Amino acid sequence: MRPDALPLPVLTAQRTTVRNRILGDIRGLFYSRARGYVYTMPTRNPLSPLSATLPLRQIYSVSRLAREAKALLEEGFPLLWIEGEVSNLARPASGHCYFTLKDSQAQVRCALFRGNQRTLGCVPKDGMHVVLRARVSLYEGRGEFQLVVEHLEEAGEGALRRAFEALKNRLAIEGLFDPDRKKALPALPRRIGVVTSPSGAVIRDIITTLRHRFPLIEVRIYPVPVQGAGAAERIAAAIRLAGERRDCDALIVARGGGSLEDLWPFNEEVVARALSECPLPVVSGVGHETDFTIADLVADARAPTPTAAAVMLSPDYREWLAELAAGEQRLRRCISNRLDSTRQRLDWLASRLVHPADRIARLKQRLADLLRRLRLAQTAHHNAAAAKLLTAAARLHGLSPTARIRQAQLRVAHLHQRLGLTVHQGLERGGHRLAAVSGRLETLSPLATLARGYAIVQSDDDGTLIQDAAQTRPGQRIRVTLAQGHLKALIEKPGQ
Repeated sequence: MRPDALPLPVLTAQRTTVRNRILGDIRGLFYSRARGYVYTMPTRNPLSPLSATLPLRQIYSVSRLAREAKALLEEGFPLLWIEGEVSNLARPASGHCYFTLKDSQAQVRCALFRGNQRTLGCVPKDGMHVVLRARVSLYEGRGEFQLVVEHLEEAGEGALRRAFEALKNRLAIEGLFDPDRKKALPALPRRIGVVTSPSGAVIRDIITTLRHRFPLIEVRIYPVPVQGAGAAERIAAAIRLAGERRDCDALIVARGGGSLEDLWPFNEEVVARALSECPLPVVSGVGHETDFTIADLVADARAPTPTAAAVMLSPDYREWLAELAAGEQRLRRCISNRLDSTRQRLDWLASRLVHPADRIARLKQRLADLLRRLRLAQTAHHNAAAAKLLTAAARLHGLSPTARIRQAQLRVAHLHQRLGLTVHQGLERGGHRLAAVSGRLETLSPLATLARGYAIVQSDDDGTLIQDAAQTRPGQRIRVTLAQGHLKALIEKPGQ
């Protein structure tokens, strides 16, 4: 909570606590020629534990006293808003600012350091009535009670500026300042409405400017007071009336320069709402170039002065005349060039124009020439085609396949004869080799051995060839292969 918003009982209690702490520490000091400054124990509660531990004599130095008094002041007072008049202003080479803040009954020294001066909205001057935010402190070097200023603004105007910023932020959140909602200004309005005072210099400047720049533009005045009580409501009503009548192409809301209080009707919410709801494009020309109002932010365009608003909505007829003259010159040159080009083409066409009889005669002659050339071309083409045909016939006869077929047939018959002889000879040689191989095979075949009474004995279990009686055992089954068939036997006793 801001200090200026604290309830009066709370502030009173804080100040009483600080005063009691200071007086309680100082009340125990007295001066004696023999002992100098002597600190005696407080007598409020001599039986308290704190009283029992304090020494009988405690001497404060000046610096200690100043330091503790400064700490008590800075801890006991929060940031305060204080109003008063500036006097004895001093600006040493350090860049800091020192002055006295006074009213009709008291004054206090103030220090405004250089770092805090950069954020100020105004420059303090002697005699200026200000509201400042400061910390209560004490300058130990001289033992002076002072205020360390953190912010300073002119009295009265500061409150208005805070209200201005609050309304500005609220309307910005609602979107009344968005560029997307602003309407375009007409290039050439036929009639302009002016919401301003009918008796001030502003309306005369606007009318004079419009007559000087474009005399054909009509002006409709919506007379309103531009400052004082009820001015904001009258201005808003005039804006709504102009929007309802819609007999103007654009609207100017204007007044001359002045203080923030003088311009305050144009910072009222009712005027801002009327501007945002107006269907006509609105130009705000309130105050001078350095003045800035809520109406400037809500309007579709802002002009630094009322005269500039009239200039913004009116074209300069001299510039239009200059542009028309330049357009006329360009049109004359274009027409002249077109006429010259058409004239040249007409001369060229006239040179090509001939009598129809002469043209028919020339066409007949050209037709006869074409017929003669056609006959010659046909004859030449026929002769060339006949020669080409004879050449192709000769080449075709030389390339006839009859002889090649006859030669191929003879070669096929010869090859067939050779193939038969080769096959017969190969079969004979193969038969001889087969007989020789069969004889050798018959000699080596085990079947011939078996035919002579021999047999092949094998184990019936795994087919192992048995060549020795020692390979057998009693009860083993054997297989005996003969020349014709085979036998299975059971060994009772192996022989030697």
